[in-house]
Amino acid sequence: MLDLKALNRAIEQIAHERGIKPEAVWGAIESAIATAYRKEYRKKGEIIKCRLDPKTGQAKFWQVKIVVDKSTVRLKKDEQPQTEADKRATETEGETLPLYNPDRHLWLEEAKQIKPDAQLGEEIELPLESYEEFGRIASQAAKQVILQKIREIEKNSIKQEYQDKEGEIISGVVQRIEKGNVYVDLGRATGIMFYNEAIPGEHYRIGERLRFYLLAVQEETKIPGLILSRSHPQFVVKLFELEVPEIHDGLVEIKAIAREAGSRTKIAAASKVEGVDPIGSLVGQRGTRVMAVTNELGNEKIDIIEWSEDPAKFIASSLSPAKVVSVEILPRREAKVLVPEDQLSLAIGKGGQNVRLAAKLTGWKIDVRSASRPDVVQFDTKKLNIEEASNEEAIVKESREVGGEEKNEEVNEKEKIEQEKVEAGENEI
Repeated sequence: MLDLKALNRAIEQIAHERGIKPEAVWGAIESAIATAYRKEYRKKGEIIKCRLDPKTGQAKFWQVKIVVDKSTVRLKKDEQPQTEADKRATETEGETLPLYNPDRHLWLEEAKQIKPDAQLGEEIELPLESYEEFGRIASQAAKQVILQKIREIEKNSIKQEYQDKEGEIISGVVQRIEKGNVYVDLGRATGIMFYNEAIPGEHYRIGERLRFYLLAVQEETKIPGLILSRSHPQFVVKLFELEVPEIHDGLVEIKAIAREAGSRTKIAAASKVEGVDPIGSLVGQRGTRVMAVTNELGNEKIDIIEWSEDPAKFIASSLSPAKVVSVEILPRREAKVLVPEDQLSLAIGKGGQNVRLAAKLTGWKIDVRSASRPDVVQFDTKKLNIEEASNEEAIVKESREVGGEEKNEEVNEKEKIEQEKVEAGENEI
């Protein structure tokens, strides 16, 4: 007889520590006792079930047999070499019929003697004698079954919990850092942020609490692997969703985003309701909302523009903070943009970053030229692979193809002033 009080205390403790239901732990114990019973008193191939009485602690045992006939199983004589026609005849829906096993199967005629309305495929339970003593080997097998079942229950519980959070932001504490990969304690599970999913230049400290974007839940490992990211563009989108009530209420929508993590991000927002300013909603009063996001990202610069269905207007806005004179739409999603001479360096950006992000944001190949020298190509994103434009050498080389002229001190000063206005929320916001 089991000590029910001690057993219930142990079950409650295990369930609390693993974050699983006590009923699931109770089922794992019943499965383990059934395994020990079969190991000690029955045959290896039999299906044994156990049920513990929660009031008395007494264990009852059953042998389970599946009702079959000659159309659902094959006999041993059928294992002899067959012709192709015979093999096809013994296959059902492309699968070979199972071999009849008297320890697991019960003929339909025999099953009807036990249960008159028995049907094919039904499980018939045959009561067995109860025992309370088990040998060392059987007890060891029961222990292994309990551990395995609890691990499976815990794995399924974690998978179900975090699958619903995939594509959302979760919070965790940095646990350890190995070979550039950051391991994060999420409470019930441990997540991993690979080095290429971290924000370049960002340093992490053990014990530091941070937000992460749950990129994927891997099921192949023993414990579901939670893949985290802080460099993913959607991480910025989700941060704005937390800070901007208008996005949560469906009044404002982020239509597009282009990001170079750790450096700069461009966001195109649109209003779904007349009278709601999408840029003002994301920036917030005195820039409080956008500042909350930039603080989380380590002061990464964020440009917010208004999305437009008009390609020319959208492309012109995407080059903000630079002023655009005109946009000429060309075939094959290409555009030629003319900007004032003193706005040229601002439109291109450091290392071509501004125009490169504008091309990613709009999905158009952008050719930037000076309004005073429209025949001289200053920067053309057609020469870049937009998806792989992180190659610094190619970017620097491309940005220097601006007709052999370097930016003077006056242009640098203007670019600095314009950028400060954008960060303060005063430029076009």
